[in-house]
Amino acid sequence: MTPAQTHKVILATYFTLAGNVRPLAGSIVSPVPFPARAAAAGGAGFEGFGFAQEDLDHVLTGLSYREIGTILADNNLRHVEIEVLLDWFCNGERRRVSDATRRAMLTSAERLGASHIKVCGDITGANWPLEVVIESFAQLCDQARDAGTRVGIELFPGSSIADLGAGLAIVQGAGRDNGGLLLDIWHMVRGGIPFEEIAGLPPGSIIHVELDDAAAVGTGPILEDTIERRRLCGQGDFDIPGFLRSVARTGYEGLYGVEILSDEHRALDVEEAARRAYESTRTCLDRL
Repeated sequence: MTPAQTHKVILATYFTLAGNVRPLAGSIVSPVPFPARAAAAGGAGFEGFGFAQEDLDHVLTGLSYREIGTILADNNLRHVEIEVLLDWFCNGERRRVSDATRRAMLTSAERLGASHIKVCGDITGANWPLEVVIESFAQLCDQARDAGTRVGIELFPGSSIADLGAGLAIVQGAGRDNGGLLLDIWHMVRGGIPFEEIAGLPPGSIIHVELDDAAAVGTGPILEDTIERRRLCGQGDFDIPGFLRSVARTGYEGLYGVEILSDEHRALDVEEAARRAYESTRTCLDRL
């Protein structure tokens, strides 16, 4: 059986079902109770569920890890993602804040059996010495291994880790088999990364894959475009089949997250948001 013929597990990333919250805009605690989000995800067909650590901290004020795990299991949500760790390569106050988030994420990953945690580069525009970033990533991967999870670097245009070459240099330099790249088709297209380059990645270098869609050409600043103008899979101009074929050529057989960020999607009730996100993504995967 080829990778294209195997069952592909779909995970609902945090913001897809978080309701009316925006990344990098103050609190990202969801106004939708966690049990309702989990029920909507499982009812739509998702088999994975994404948490933002800030929201998870809020959920933990009312539920224990054991209770959260039971709710996930009751809704057939067997796979967990936790996001997003910033400044893991920094020093000073930024690193102090990052380390506190790191400890919380690793504890959550261990207690919930997370598949992976999501990290990204410096989004302030600063660059850091490669050897520092490699050493920091290796240390993070070692800590993640102790917690029973993996680490995926999400490539992000405008960040200090924006393309395949930069990400692969860190992953290969660290040499940890539980560390790799997290590829979102949005960032590949908006970053001008040819899918042929993805197909040439070494086997095992991809930790996670995310899907979404949009107009072929972005509108406005990249960060605004990222947060406001994503569409459901199949409702934009992205070559999703070409992206999926390139990913499959690396031997990737892991999870597929769906991340939809737009005012239209945020305005939907959680059941409808889950249904639309799952069905559109499943259709694209099944057509491959």
